[in-house]
Amino acid sequence: MMALDSSLAEAPEEALLRLYANGDSQAARELARRFLPRMLAYGRRMLGDGDEAEDVAQEAMLRLWRIAPEWRTGEAQVSTWLWRVVANLCTDRLRRRRGVALDAVPEPEDAAPSVYSAMVEADRAAALETALAALPERQRQAVVLRHLEGLSNPQIAEIMGIGVEAVESLTARGKRALAARLSGQRETLGYDHDD
Repeated sequence: MMALDSSLAEAPEEALLRLYANGDSQAARELARRFLPRMLAYGRRMLGDGDEAEDVAQEAMLRLWRIAPEWRTGEAQVSTWLWRVVANLCTDRLRRRRGVALDAVPEPEDAAPSVYSAMVEADRAAALETALAALPERQRQAVVLRHLEGLSNPQIAEIMGIGVEAVESLTARGKRALAARLSGQRETLGYDHDD
């Protein structure tokens, strides 16, 4: 595999997209390196299915590649545009299967120092995923983007197509609902006797 040009690793998103539109395959690899892992993680959290998350992330990147030649600089950030596409694709898939329970996402292997720690972390992650899956779709979307993906409220507002106050409301209600669902599991999840 070719080594990535170090200047591309520092290049702004729009510059990379312009380079890709002009045929630079290294720019495409850098865009994918920056965005695919987070898009996959978001898709897994929203959909509860790794295969579906891969399909969504790939579709979002394909749409980015298709739109690259017509990209209008300054109208939106590439990352925000991609988040919105992934969010919309996840929403579409969730609406199509409404009424079908979301499967729990198996957690990747944890490199924790002890088996107990690994089991506790897996239980905590599974409990969070189950609690997230029980939230209404818009609350789950806001909570995941804010607290698990680390996006700002204005970024989330743009992705979701709503105002910042609506994001704050959805996030607050989602957090309260998560806290209520998880409150009775504190001891079971190992919070009263951590290593």
